[in-house]
This record gives sequence, C-alpha cells and structure tokens, in this order.
Amino acid sequence: MSDETPVAELGYEQARDELTVVVKLLEQGGIDLDESLQLWERGEALAKRCEEHLAGARARIEKAIADGEQ
Repeated sequence: MSDETPVAELGYEQARDELTVVVKLLEQGGIDLDESLQLWERGEALAKRCEEHLAGARARIEKAIADGEQ
C-alpha cells in the first residue's frame, strides 16, 4: 500500500471505503506484524479523516439551521 493517496486528500466516501478494506484485511489476518502495523496506522488516519468530514458537515448543517431561524 505504498502508492496510496495521502489521507488528507481523500473525500469522505474514499476514506470510508478504504477504511472498510483496511478493516477486512486486518480481520483476515495472515499479515506480518510490520504490514499489520502499517495498516492499523492507515486505518486510524482514515477514521480520523472521516470524523473530520462529518464534523464539517455537522457544522454546516448547524449554521444553516441557525441562519434559517433568524
């Protein structure tokens, strides 16, 4: 997985889909320790990226609601 797009450049759906793949690979096992650690770290970064996208969407929704109430 060395030719991956940097996590910071991924959209929500891309990060979510890749995170799903990472989880499946880790669950299957049979991967050496170094690769497992790399996958885990990538998965953590992907999960954080998804959370960032969701937080941004939540903030925009809350702002739209607040603007609509005024």
